[in-house]
Amino acid sequence: MKKILLLPLLFLTGILFAQNIEGAWKMTRQNGQPVMDKEYVKIYQDGYFAFGAKEVGTNKFLGAGGGEFTLEGNKYQETMDFFTLIPEEVGSTTVYNLDMADGKIVISAEIKGKTLVEIWEKVGDRKDALTANWVFTGRKAEGEIKRSTPGDRRTVKILSGGRFQWIAFNSATKEFMGTGGGSYSAVNGKYEETIEFFSRDDSRVGAKLGFDFEVIDGEWHHSGLSSTGNPIYEVWSRYKEAYKPAK
Repeated sequence: MKKILLLPLLFLTGILFAQNIEGAWKMTRQNGQPVMDKEYVKIYQDGYFAFGAKEVGTNKFLGAGGGEFTLEGNKYQETMDFFTLIPEEVGSTTVYNLDMADGKIVISAEIKGKTLVEIWEKVGDRKDALTANWVFTGRKAEGEIKRSTPGDRRTVKILSGGRFQWIAFNSATKEFMGTGGGSYSAVNGKYEETIEFFSRDDSRVGAKLGFDFEVIDGEWHHSGLSSTGNPIYEVWSRYKEAYKPAK
């Protein structure tokens, strides 16, 4: 009887552990050294992750990476959909060991004969109506919403823990078009972003952008003025429902 009861408890513990990783995290130490002059923020949501990195003080964009992840017990895997630091690793899967200690994530692995150890501290776990991993699927033009099916070339936007990051890339050609991210709020149909890193223009860091939003039939309808001042109306769908990978 004890063995029968133990299995559900272990299964439940695994679920809770996996859920705890969702949110926004900041890397504080790497290989025993404090991370001071660079800022790495990583977002986990709906089996997907993305990180953006910048130079502290100058806001110079340093890089970004992300893709799908799995976590089973302490076995943590990342499969890269985009990776500006080492583009040739797009499509590859790396297995890590992941532990939780004092509310921090400790990720470690042996990679090409070298030991990697990273410590990440949670910087946000807030949830709201837009907490999800989204992919761009439509745009309104001349009063009509024109749809597109995301494939190898896609634009993803992940929101969790009060942080957001969008990324435009092609996973087949390993081409990276751009990314940006920071903090956001989504309250009473009003969505506001504060840009904290931007691959195309470091001078945009600190800017705030306000939009109207509505979730209609599970899709995020997003309207307002873009960073260039042009009116936009975008439709974002949940990634797992809309993305159609090439077979």
